[in-house]
Amino acid sequence: MSKPSTVPRRFRHALLGTPLVLGLGLLGLAIGCRSDQVAHYRVPKEAASVHPDHADHADHAEEAMPMPGGMPAGQDPAANVPPPPAPKGALKWSLPKGWSELPGGGMRFATFKAPFQGKVEATVVVLPGPAGGELANVNRWRGQIGLPAMDEASLAKARATVKSRAGAVSVYDFTSEGQAKSRMVTGTIATPDGNTWFLKLNGDADPVAKAKPDFMTILGSLHLD
Repeated sequence: MSKPSTVPRRFRHALLGTPLVLGLGLLGLAIGCRSDQVAHYRVPKEAASVHPDHADHADHAEEAMPMPGGMPAGQDPAANVPPPPAPKGALKWSLPKGWSELPGGGMRFATFKAPFQGKVEATVVVLPGPAGGELANVNRWRGQIGLPAMDEASLAKARATVKSRAGAVSVYDFTSEGQAKSRMVTGTIATPDGNTWFLKLNGDADPVAKAKPDFMTILGSLHLD
């Protein structure tokens, strides 16, 4: 027969609960250590710096894009762009006395310098296909000198035609409103190779008026290779 325990009852309950308390303490310690391990991650700097609201903005992509040839930011890239190659079936022209032709650059195929004082210049641009259409281009030119857009009926009334050996040239003549008037005379012709040629005389109204007769002569001299 076993000997009765001499441990008082109140201490006996405390001793019985000790293993449970110790077990819970060890379990909590293990969980705490594990949570410390899970919480520590290294985030790459590049990934953290990309904001989803800015990732697809064109202006941000433009800022990040290096300039061609190591060109400093802020310098016009078109300034060093060589003239475009002559398309197949390129137009030819004859310049009046006193006019000179400068090499093209960027989108310009050629630039004509008129022998008149003041702000006046003639340019040649060639684009593939209809290049947006006649009405859209005319309204864009009108907008450049502060004039409102016109519709197809007004376009037909404003159009003049010059005959050349390369074909018919559509001519438009617009003058801005206000005291400091600008004037623009344009000639448009499509060539058999599918390109559209734009010859434009623009500048201040007075020197453009002096240069217009010569410019119309240039349009009439157009011919193919």
